[in-house]
Amino acid sequence: MEQVNLNKTVFLKDQYEKVIDTSFTQLVQPAATSSVVPPSISVAEFFTNYQTLFFEIPKYGNINSHEYLIKTSQAYAGDFNNDDTIQALIEEITSLRQENLTLQEQILNTTTASINQ
Repeated sequence: MEQVNLNKTVFLKDQYEKVIDTSFTQLVQPAATSSVVPPSISVAEFFTNYQTLFFEIPKYGNINSHEYLIKTSQAYAGDFNNDDTIQALIEEITSLRQENLTLQEQILNTTTASINQ
């Protein structure tokens, strides 16, 4: 019979992670980490690109479309063409037209009265 000597090394719980690699790097390829940040463009460059691509952008669609740009811009900046604003402007135009008509009738009546004297 052959005698075999076994040696056992014991680590404390907070020390073993510093000494033993517990990751599974042998089974899975590590993800490539890149510190390269994609280039950003200025607002002026964005609008230059937008004008260049304007007719290539689809009119409708949930993403990457004019419809998407309108919806996201309205959500951020507000709806500039809401029905309340349009209705208020129509009422103001109607009122100004009525006032204009009244003034024209007054001018006509004044002119007619001075001719008849």
